[in-house]
Amino acid sequence: MTTKDKIIKGLKKLPDSVTIDDILDQIILVEKIEKGIEQSEKNQVVPDDELDKRLGKWLM
Repeated sequence: MTTKDKIIKGLKKLPDSVTIDDILDQIILVEKIEKGIEQSEKNQVVPDDELDKRLGKWLM
């Protein structure tokens, strides 16, 4: 599925009263998901122990 198809699919799920901000949020969400998948495929991920350390700092 192309990026365009993913965005259109997501937009179709939004209510008729959708705002431009909602549409932009949907586009950004698709972009971030695709970027995350690409990073995962390239093994550009944070190990679990490092993630725990980072989350500990953010959640304090």
